[in-house]
Amino acid sequence: MNQIVIDVGLQENRVAILENSELVELYIEEDDNKRTVGNIYKGRVVNVLPGMQAAFVDIGLEKNAFLYVKDAIPKEMLANKKINLKDISIKDVVKSVQDIIVQVIKEPFGNKGARVTTQITIPGRHIVLMPYTDYIGVSRRISDEAERDRLRKIIESIKPANMGVILRTASEGLELEDFKDDIKFLLRVLNKIDGERNLGFAPRVMYKD
Repeated sequence: MNQIVIDVGLQENRVAILENSELVELYIEEDDNKRTVGNIYKGRVVNVLPGMQAAFVDIGLEKNAFLYVKDAIPKEMLANKKINLKDISIKDVVKSVQDIIVQVIKEPFGNKGARVTTQITIPGRHIVLMPYTDYIGVSRRISDEAERDRLRKIIESIKPANMGVILRTASEGLELEDFKDDIKFLLRVLNKIDGERNLGFAPRVMYKD
């Protein structure tokens, strides 16, 4: 009989694999080595740099995160065809000391902090939910055009209004019922994040990938 035992601690996480109650493998993940890509934080803007078209955001890590203007443009501006996105300045979309919800899209490296975006995505088992983009995408690894069209039609029928969905490679061959639980779970995560926007102090983690 095989077992997997997981212990999540403050300083490290441990995963043990047992075969017939005997330890055969042990994995230890220390806090300093944990990945942050995909995590969602309530951060605070500490500096806005119009010359660089970017802002620094305190998300509770050792170094402040870096937010480019193209990653900070809100959904309303993106949808407004009258606005030339190239004319938008970082100071038009974020202000110093402002609390902001961001997601890490690139790990810290060397002297550089993490790169973050306000355009949140939440991955599920078969799909990725994009709450602030109205779009349907299909993994490039699903190459059959008939299958791609079939999946698009299925998701279009259950996709939350004004939200986007990307179908992962694992969605190939699935039916309508297979996606419903994924969407319910992702909407619960989104509702939790939205519900905590005005609760608690920044910086803090709101979701771990």
